[in-house]
Amino acid sequence: MQLFYNSNISENDTHFSFDKEESRHIVKVLRKKDGDKLHITNGNGWLFEAELSIADIKHCSVSINSKTLQGKRSYNLHLAVSPTKMNDRYEWFLEKATEIGIETITPIICDHSERKVVKTERFEKIIQSAMKQSLQCYLPKLNAPIAFKDFINEDFSGQKFIAHCEETDKKSLKSQISKNKDCTILIGPEGDFSVKEIEMALQHNYIPVTLGETRLRTETAAIVACHSVAFINE
Repeated sequence: MQLFYNSNISENDTHFSFDKEESRHIVKVLRKKDGDKLHITNGNGWLFEAELSIADIKHCSVSINSKTLQGKRSYNLHLAVSPTKMNDRYEWFLEKATEIGIETITPIICDHSERKVVKTERFEKIIQSAMKQSLQCYLPKLNAPIAFKDFINEDFSGQKFIAHCEETDKKSLKSQISKNKDCTILIGPEGDFSVKEIEMALQHNYIPVTLGETRLRTETAAIVACHSVAFINE
């Protein structure tokens, strides 16, 4: 099955038209014709089965034959991850985390962050593409970048963890995750969180954890954390 994404389609629609760019992709690249079946999601859990009624390079229209609301996971995972120096490494994390399963992603600007300015437009496209590729109907939410000191003061439900490399008393993340419970995990930059940031997190009831015996890159640590939560909740 090939999945299309368009946020404008509603569960109340019986017909839908694609914009010029998407129409060109459907006709020129995918070579779809009148009568072909399409599967579409709006990123809010709905899966629509539709039939192509007008296959035009500038204006494709479909008739919606059926719709199904997909079930949600029993937990919500929120990863707050410091931007990497090279954007392609962060994009890799976004792609793989979306495939594995995640609800919310927040770029956090830390004391040791090598990249302080983040443009999220391309990040959004990476997430959309990964959602379609993995045949999911819920689009993860990408928040605007935020300073660590502001993020840490926000209130989150469920479990809260900070993964850092300081030689302090830490537990394995896998041993601390509770099944079917919301989870927020902080992943720092290549230079790790500053001591001040770690102290702030602990003051806000974040549990210090380790992700293994080896020192991981930011994007690798984020994927390990994401998979650990998914694995515990299988």
